[in-house]
Amino acid sequence: MTAAGYDASYYVATANTLDRFPALEGETDTDVCVIGAGYTGMSAALHLAEKGYQVTLLEANRVGWGASGRNGGQVCPGHNKEHSYLADKAGRKDADSLWQMSLESVELVKELVSRHDIQCDLKSGIAYVAARPKDVQYMHDSATYMQQELNYDGVRHLSTAEVQDMLGTDQYYGGKLWTDAAHLHPLNYALGLAAAAVKAGVKIYENSRVSGYQAGSQAQVRTDKGVVRCRYILLACNGYLDKLEPRIAGKIMPIKSLMLATEPLPEALCRQINRDDIAVADSKFAVNYFRLSGDNRMLWGGRETYTGRMPVDVASFVRKAMIRRYPFLKDVRIDYGWGGSLAITLNRQPHFERLEDNLFVAQGYSGHGVAMATLGGKLMAEAISTSAERFDVFSRFPTPAFPGGTLLRKPGLVAGMLYYSLLDML
Repeated sequence: MTAAGYDASYYVATANTLDRFPALEGETDTDVCVIGAGYTGMSAALHLAEKGYQVTLLEANRVGWGASGRNGGQVCPGHNKEHSYLADKAGRKDADSLWQMSLESVELVKELVSRHDIQCDLKSGIAYVAARPKDVQYMHDSATYMQQELNYDGVRHLSTAEVQDMLGTDQYYGGKLWTDAAHLHPLNYALGLAAAAVKAGVKIYENSRVSGYQAGSQAQVRTDKGVVRCRYILLACNGYLDKLEPRIAGKIMPIKSLMLATEPLPEALCRQINRDDIAVADSKFAVNYFRLSGDNRMLWGGRETYTGRMPVDVASFVRKAMIRRYPFLKDVRIDYGWGGSLAITLNRQPHFERLEDNLFVAQGYSGHGVAMATLGGKLMAEAISTSAERFDVFSRFPTPAFPGGTLLRKPGLVAGMLYYSLLDML
């Protein structure tokens, strides 16, 4: 833990500002109380404040302390499931809406960065590349479907030759390139959202862990030193929900994703391993993802853990996957290694729900959190201020609980991941 109250990482070391907000003390009244200062909570707070609502935002640690300040920084359209799957499960109309809102989520991030002048190393392009030759056809079929069935021109096919030229390795094959996608410094984006929210009138309280709440006509949220009386409550805890709301805890599974940052690399080496300065994710079930930072470091992530324990040496644990693809980086110094919890759902689709008339939740982004959580906050704000129609498109999509609930979800998922990890290795 750093002196600033964040776990040490490259993102914390290069944060624009780490100004503190006070802890909640005493009682206060507000229109909306938001629990969790990640992308979901801050987006909801910002959009509500801009509509004239009084908003109080409670964070157990620091702004962006969780996944919002630790992730791979990829801002990509689409969902973990293909449009055809969504249509089978929810009908074509809702599937089309989910698709369009995924496109909106990326543009929303870009718009917020531009409008609020958030300095977060925003760059363009994400490649989804095949870790096995047999995966190429699936990726090309997916891109063709989007082009022909969804009339989307923001994705194109990548051949094996182009991928290997772009990335300087023969360990990846063809794939698809999202030209409208982006990548950024996630903590600086989170901090920028917080600054924008405060400017709009949001009251942020850090180190104010919520101990309990009640919705209904006399809604209130309690911390160990204070009480917030409110009209609406928004749960934006995601992978850090823990036992706060048992009704939805079994619908998500917190997992730990790990990352490293190398020392700054020479420009020629950067162009060799990432010619176009894009972000990359591969087709492994336990996905590898990487990109270059604003100061030319390799940022490499993956090697998820499902046991709840962090490796003793995160950097060495993650480095193995990087060296397997780029053996010539074996002598490059690793300056940072870190990890954090994110929430996945059983079907890898976000979980949105209105638990009571004035109690909303958005969580379980399953790796699509930068864009989709930002949109999730906006949709919760819409549901309170104007219409819940778009929020309800997500809430109608079924989110099954993990078998056995919170008690058995972890051993079940570990067993499943061992199976898929074996397939990855084979």
